[in-house]
Amino acid sequence: MEKYDLVVRGKMVREDQVTLGQIGVKDGKIAVIESPDAVLVADKVLDFANAYVFPGTIDVHVHCFSNPNEGFIPTSMSAAAGGITTFLDMPYDLPNPISNVEIFEKKVKQLEQEAVVDICLWGTISKTNGTDQIVPLAEAGAVAFKMSTFETDAYRFPRIPDPEIIKAMELIKETGLRAAFHSENDEIIVDMIEEYKQANKVYPKAHNETRPPVTETSAVLKLMEFAYWTGVKLHIVHVSHPRTIDLINAFKAQGVQVTSETCYPYLLLDVNALDQFGPKAKNNPPLREPEEVAGLWKHLQDGNIELISSDHAPWGAEHKNPGNDNIFKAASGLPGVEIMTPLMFAATVAKGTMTPVQFAKVMAQHPAEVFQIPGKGKIAVGYDADFAVIDPDQTWVIDETRFRSHSKMSPFHGQEVKGKVIQTIVRGTTVYDGEEVTVEPGFGSFVPGSAYKGAAVGGRNH
Repeated sequence: MEKYDLVVRGKMVREDQVTLGQIGVKDGKIAVIESPDAVLVADKVLDFANAYVFPGTIDVHVHCFSNPNEGFIPTSMSAAAGGITTFLDMPYDLPNPISNVEIFEKKVKQLEQEAVVDICLWGTISKTNGTDQIVPLAEAGAVAFKMSTFETDAYRFPRIPDPEIIKAMELIKETGLRAAFHSENDEIIVDMIEEYKQANKVYPKAHNETRPPVTETSAVLKLMEFAYWTGVKLHIVHVSHPRTIDLINAFKAQGVQVTSETCYPYLLLDVNALDQFGPKAKNNPPLREPEEVAGLWKHLQDGNIELISSDHAPWGAEHKNPGNDNIFKAASGLPGVEIMTPLMFAATVAKGTMTPVQFAKVMAQHPAEVFQIPGKGKIAVGYDADFAVIDPDQTWVIDETRFRSHSKMSPFHGQEVKGKVIQTIVRGTTVYDGEEVTVEPGFGSFVPGSAYKGAAVGGRNH
């Protein structure tokens, strides 16, 4: 009789159904899936009874290094505690964005030494004359390319001019990867912020008022038209408004390959959180009106939004608190990897507004499919044994002071959550036992993108 390294028992959330059963794991992969009464022999058995065994969450939108005080160790430990088994780290690092192969490969080496979960890396391009790095970055293992139509910083987070976007899209199409965009209309926003500052309108909701919905929808419209003519696969990050999804649906009907994500704050908060929490609730694009949030939920439930991400941005009080008297001085972004999965579970499966199967699709399967990450995203034979185990009966309270991230500031502080991550398993190894992270930095692995040509570093398990 075959012996497995691990047997996992519980309510397995598979691609099309939830079944009580057991999973036999060998060499980090799912070797067999059996009924509860099958006899499986293993070195270790984990019986989760009636808890859900989900495929591990894949968070496609994480910023480990926008704040140099963070980095892979705190973020990946937070991710492990939040049921995330793989995340995609964004390329807008300090001091240097990931816009050439040398910087990319240095980051891969650091990842292999420090990660606790598996990580893919985004690439980007410099503001001008950077498109020659696209193919080399793809071959070095970049999972996709992130660009912006809004400028946070001319070097680190630039607005890419239209001619460069077209060039980039044509090259990215050749790699088969996705071109993703932070889509906001820079000219309108910069102008409005200037007006507001001059009038001393610097109250929290001014952040929303200076980034009205048209600043998102107009930027997305332009990018989709570019994608129509170049044929690139396009991804719109952090969609905050339902009209954006209406436009995406219209372009999908014309054959444009466009996908989208929204982030947990756009579903769980609205613009009133800016008044309530101030800089803690400041993110880009901003939180929207309650009826607009309801529109996003409807799109999510109708299957029009492929996936949910965190846009984890680990700003500490030193970056957020300057905005207490002037919202424009606060850094934009919220921490999220530690709380997104349980918060979204509580808001969907626990309330009966989404089935466990639908939840697994937006949190794991679709991220893996959209970004072509092989062997991850679902519970199936041959796939990596990556699981997020959630006990639907446990309630707990979010405590920002205990976050593993550098960022100890969340508008969700003090919120009671129904459903707790009781175990996170990466490639058959428990990385979080419900209380503590149980592996050392360096356990996590670099997961190369689909255009990878096998460079000298990384890809231990691939």
